[in-house]
Amino acid sequence: QVQLVESGGGLVQPGGSLRLSCAASGSISSINAMGWYRQAPGKERESVAAITSGESTNYADSVKGRFTISRNNAKSTVYLQMNSLKPEDTAVYYCNARIPTNRGTYDYWGQGTQVTVSS
Repeated sequence: QVQLVESGGGLVQPGGSLRLSCAASGSISSINAMGWYRQAPGKERESVAAITSGESTNYADSVKGRFTISRNNAKSTVYLQMNSLKPEDTAVYYCNARIPTNRGTYDYWGQGTQVTVSS
């Protein structure tokens, strides 16, 4: 059983920073790509940032230059450093991990953490 647990969300003023963490646990031998998604009220879930096992990164245009994704393979953890936050960044943020198992490769999701940017 694989679980992803996110932490680090909260309320922050515009221009502030937050760091999200997502730790994977369970029967894991390796993790392929990891990423962060977000879903604002009334909107579809969108990809925010992704990082491959080789640490190549990709970002949504709306967060380029403000957000940084990183990972610690020894800890099976992915991070999202969010700077210069804007009200439009308000959403529930979900982490995702693509994990190979003996039954195939599957996408796993965290439970989500709320990020609210407001004065």
